[in-house]
Amino acid sequence: MQAYIFVIQVVNKNSQVLHNLTLGYSIHDNYLSTLATSDALLDTLSAGEANVPNYSCGRKDHLLALLDGAKRDISIQMSTLVGISKVPQITCSFVSEALSDKRQFPYFYRMAPKNGIQYPAIVQLLLHFRWTLIGLFASDTEKGENFMKIFTPMLVRNGICVVIAQRFSANMPTTPFRDPISKWRQVNVFVFFTDFSTMMDGICHVHFALEGLPQPIEGKIWIITLFGVLPVKNHRLYKYVHSIWNFYIQEREYDDSFQPFIFVEPQFQSRSFHCSFSKHFLSVKVRRRCTQQEPLETKGKRHNNKYRIDHRAYSVIKTLGYALNVAYSSRSKMRRNKKLVASRLQPWQLHPFLKKNEFCNFSEMKMYLDQSGDLIADLNIMSLVVFPEENYIEEEMGSFDRQRLIINQETLSLLKWLNKSLPESICVENCYPGFVKRTREQEPVCCYDCVPCPEGTISTQEDTEKCTKCPDDQYPTENKVQCIHKTITFLCYEEHLGIILVSFALLLFLTTGFVLIIFIKYLETPIVKANNQDLSYILLVSLLLCSLSSFLFIGQPRKTTCLLRQTVFSIVFSVAVSSVLAKTITVVLAFLATKPGNKVRRWLGKSLANSIILSGSAGQIFICAIWLGVSAPFPDSDLQSQPGEIILHCNEGSVTMFYVVLGYMCFLAAICFTVAFLARNLPGAFNEAKLITFSMLVFCSVWVSFLPSYLSTKGKSMVAVQVFSILTSSAGLLVCIFFPKCYIIILRPDLNTKEHLIIKVRN
Repeated sequence: MQAYIFVIQVVNKNSQVLHNLTLGYSIHDNYLSTLATSDALLDTLSAGEANVPNYSCGRKDHLLALLDGAKRDISIQMSTLVGISKVPQITCSFVSEALSDKRQFPYFYRMAPKNGIQYPAIVQLLLHFRWTLIGLFASDTEKGENFMKIFTPMLVRNGICVVIAQRFSANMPTTPFRDPISKWRQVNVFVFFTDFSTMMDGICHVHFALEGLPQPIEGKIWIITLFGVLPVKNHRLYKYVHSIWNFYIQEREYDDSFQPFIFVEPQFQSRSFHCSFSKHFLSVKVRRRCTQQEPLETKGKRHNNKYRIDHRAYSVIKTLGYALNVAYSSRSKMRRNKKLVASRLQPWQLHPFLKKNEFCNFSEMKMYLDQSGDLIADLNIMSLVVFPEENYIEEEMGSFDRQRLIINQETLSLLKWLNKSLPESICVENCYPGFVKRTREQEPVCCYDCVPCPEGTISTQEDTEKCTKCPDDQYPTENKVQCIHKTITFLCYEEHLGIILVSFALLLFLTTGFVLIIFIKYLETPIVKANNQDLSYILLVSLLLCSLSSFLFIGQPRKTTCLLRQTVFSIVFSVAVSSVLAKTITVVLAFLATKPGNKVRRWLGKSLANSIILSGSAGQIFICAIWLGVSAPFPDSDLQSQPGEIILHCNEGSVTMFYVVLGYMCFLAAICFTVAFLARNLPGAFNEAKLITFSMLVFCSVWVSFLPSYLSTKGKSMVAVQVFSILTSSAGLLVCIFFPKCYIIILRPDLNTKEHLIIKVRN
């Protein structure tokens, strides 16, 4: 009450605020009673001796606005009653959000920040210091219940777990607090909703609950929702308290018109008012009006009489003064325009000037309007650090400016220097980058296990709930914190495997060429002429081409090489196997032709051999033509087979056709092996059946083992397996069929004679 009386007097003396106007005041105490509130409102609205609203006989003062400092229910009651007379109702305290509904309360004006402006600041504080496991305490009142309903969802949305939630009252036992605090000993941060009168009750309950736990107990941080100076007393109850945090509304720098201090006679408080109450039930009015008896301010200014002006009260009164000035100036303009104007300013005429909500401009507090048009304020966050020696240090921990948290790093350094570093309040340590959170069953979401990200994914931040998959052309590093580009790979000539295969292919090519030269040079010798020398030349040339076809598989895949590699390989090998088959059949027919009366002699000759080669090759050519026409091979890239690599390869187009080609080639080899095996013991000089049998055994063994090897490898290893199979099978044919003949031609020329042939046949 004194604060507003002093401020009204100060504003009345300030010519910059009021021009030829003087503010009066009438103060009513409702004693926290709805009945007394109704009576006070009727008395305020009535001008006569009887409480008749709007009856202005006998009173000279004029009510223009009603300042309200009551609680929620009483504020709603007052707004309902004075709204009938369209009297502006102004509050400078935190009130219910229900009063912000302009449809229901059109004449209610809030000149204080909306309730709960500190809640976003608390949430950002918790997130900044990674306090994800907290306890909530609230007084056992309607405001405490609303706090729990509003604040808890805000925490949950931000991933903060409330594992302790307790309501308290002065007479409540301590036992309900002990069990949750004992279970969650790692909770070191409590958010405390209370008022000044019940603050110590909540701290007392928690203190005795902590005292019953086994030691040691880490100091707890209390974040109090109160504004202003905290009622700190009874140091014994702060044994387990690290610090108490609360909020101050930031103030602007005072303008020149505002004097923060006035000097008042010490006897003013006791002598200013003389009020008495009539107890007679026939009394027209329950209370009598009191008058101010003593002056507010004296000329003798002594230091011990200095009184600090309340900045919130000053801001409200100053805003009303400016609104009145604007309203009267508007009336003066209307008079000059000779329009009909009422003799005095009416309460309802003040609304247009209050709706502009100039309070945030004239207020000494740093306030502004949010997106919904409500007043909110910038806050200072204060930390009251408790020491065992019964002393305290209050430091500014940070600020909350324009909904953005700013932490004072100097205060953090000071706490560290004082050995009062902030405690942790978490369930588990944070998951480092490269790991992902996996929740535990039947525990809060803040309690989780850290598991490595799955293959091909990464996490770049702590406490990631889901790993991010790398793009197809990238792969994760070993610690799975970053995606890096994959290296492009293929079976190239420069790497060791490529060099080995190329060397083997060149060696085979040169060896085959050397054998061919030998056979050409000694083409007139009996061993070369035996078993059809033309077939030997065709087989050697096809083996040359087989060794060269391996080069189509080495190097970066191109469209041309992809089209040619499998078709060339399969056709050339089919020619080679068909040549061997022709040799085998020639051996069998030659033996049968020596028998008297056998008519197979007419089948012997080049035409039969050529027919076998052409028919065997034509079948493979036909299959390859279908393959190229239906689904031809093409260059492709494999991004998934090998981690960290993009494998360039030839997509076979139709895998079925690929295996059909291999199957046909193996079919020819199987026929050749069967015929040669049956003819291995036929008599005759230079009989190749045994050599062909062994060569086909090697050939079939290579390609039968090729399939599981090919299917079990990936990337360029698959290509290397096929190249190795091509070269090995070619070398097997060359060695098994031609090396024994070369041995005779070069090292045993005495066996390569017609006489030796005749002697051997006779034997």
